[in-house]
Amino acid sequence: MATIEELIKAIEDEIFNTKKNKATEHHIGKLKAKIARMKAQQELQRVKSVGGGKGYYVKKSGDATVALVGYPSVGKSSLLNKLTGSDAAVAAYQFTTLEIIPGIMEYNGAKIQILDMPGIIKGASRGKGRGREVITAARTADLVLIIGDVYNYRLDVLERELYDAGMRLDKTPPDITLNPSERGGITVRNTIPLTRMTEGEIAEILRAYGIVNGIITIRDDVGPEELVDFLAGNRIYVPSLALINKFDLEYKGVRKKIEKTIMRDYIPMSVEKEQGTEELKKLIYQKLGFIRVYLKPQREKADMEEPLVILDGSTVRTVCEHLHRDFVSLFRYSRVWGRSAKFPSQSVGLDHTLADEDVLTIVIRGS
Repeated sequence: MATIEELIKAIEDEIFNTKKNKATEHHIGKLKAKIARMKAQQELQRVKSVGGGKGYYVKKSGDATVALVGYPSVGKSSLLNKLTGSDAAVAAYQFTTLEIIPGIMEYNGAKIQILDMPGIIKGASRGKGRGREVITAARTADLVLIIGDVYNYRLDVLERELYDAGMRLDKTPPDITLNPSERGGITVRNTIPLTRMTEGEIAEILRAYGIVNGIITIRDDVGPEELVDFLAGNRIYVPSLALINKFDLEYKGVRKKIEKTIMRDYIPMSVEKEQGTEELKKLIYQKLGFIRVYLKPQREKADMEEPLVILDGSTVRTVCEHLHRDFVSLFRYSRVWGRSAKFPSQSVGLDHTLADEDVLTIVIRGS
């Protein structure tokens, strides 16, 4: 009996070999919908197959979290030590790290949690080498650092494993809204021309997910995979950096091989020789996208010397949670000065999104 992977491959081959024209677009839409349904079934099976095995859990700490994801023995533990001053186990053989080891990197006023993850290999998203548990932990990170070395530089393989586990690196969620209804069939509305799917294909994919009535509004030129990602509802969109270690052992032609293989910018480093460490710290800080918020106690001047460093997109609620665990429940209102305010001293609530260099006053009950 054919596996789901084999069935999907057979349908993809059929789509590839089908001549594209107006007469075949409905048939192709049905085939794509079948693939969408099979992938949904495949994901459900993966979740169920995890069972009661040991998982990995690390309490989040600091202002942001970075996951070190890479092959075994490419220098992740050594990198953790250099970035954070931790003393993780380091050895020149595979699978030294058998659990997730955290450390804190302090940079420009930010405290960034670095997670040294067990190495993953091809097949990790299907559970090989406890890869599913590792990737599940990586899904909670604010930034993924994908690591190889001059001998193991197939970062594209690692990226595929993360993709198959529902992680979308350096992408943003598709701008789609769906309003189901009880009757009327499927209505497709789009604000820009759609070049990658027809309305018929979109409707077929929706039906594959059990949606037969409703209005779907699409504001991006999405393809079937992006639509499936939206309907699945469990995708993680996270930025990433690529790093190739052990460049002190560089050999002839390796740079061209790496560039041809991974097809993306990467950071050449030698962790052992401490080459590139400071540049990496700077890039991590920049990629995370921190902003500075200056706190102003009631009836006092703002503290302009030591800002609170938080991730871009953070809200007043984020600041309250950072300052004290009871501030959210005791919150009355806050006042903000700066780029996020419509006018100076604007009164705002917990869901107000802050901007870089805002000044913020938080007022709680009993103050």
